[in-house]
Parts: sequence; C-alpha cells; structure tokens
Amino acid sequence: QLELVESGGGYVQPGKSLTISCTASGDTLDQYRINWFRQAPGKGREGVSCISRNGDITNYADSVKGRFTISRDNTKNTVYLQMDGLKFEDTANYSCAAAPTSLPNRCGYSGMRTWGKGILVTVSS
Repeated sequence: QLELVESGGGYVQPGKSLTISCTASGDTLDQYRINWFRQAPGKGREGVSCISRNGDITNYADSVKGRFTISRDNTKNTVYLQMDGLKFEDTANYSCAAAPTSLPNRCGYSGMRTWGKGILVTVSS
C-alpha cells in the first residue's frame, strides 16, 4: 500500500527559496500522478500543482505560477516542489497526494487516493 511522507518544510524569509519533497514507500511512484495541496490557517485546501506520471505534464495554481516548480524522480520514488520568491501568503501546511492512472500524461486535481500527513512551511521575517 502506497504511503507518502513529506519533508523539507520549515521557516523561510520572504523572497527566499525552499524545496519540499514527497517520498513514497510501499509502491512505485511511477504508477501515479502526484499533486501538491496546501492549507493556510483559517482557509480551505488549495491545489498548488500537479505532475503527470512521466513528468511531461505539469500544472500550477495562478497564485504560484512562475514561482513554484514541481518535478519528480521516479528512480528515487520522490516528487519535489521548489518554491522560489516565497511570500507571506505561502505560509501553509503542504501535503502531497497521489492518484493511480494508466495515462502517463494525465495531470489533474481530483481523484486523489493517497495523502501524506503534510508539512508546515512558514514564511516569516
């Protein structure tokens, strides 16, 4: 059974960069499309980014487009979210989620089957 664990969160100053990781165990990640979601204090969950099984297709929320980059290394069973130019409003609990798919180029924000517990990213001066 697939399990996901996020790592790399913490405190970062505005304008700086941080990369968080989502590492899978129990199954090979190359059978899944992967998403990052976030939930800021007092707000609902927001889909941040998604990446297809083969990594060719990515998508970003307008709020992070041009600043965040999602990538994956299937040999390491890991998906990354590089966050540049961080803003105060990026402070949130970030979770990764996986959806199995037979389509290598599928990317979307619905149908997630497995979720990580999440990791806190705090942007503060």
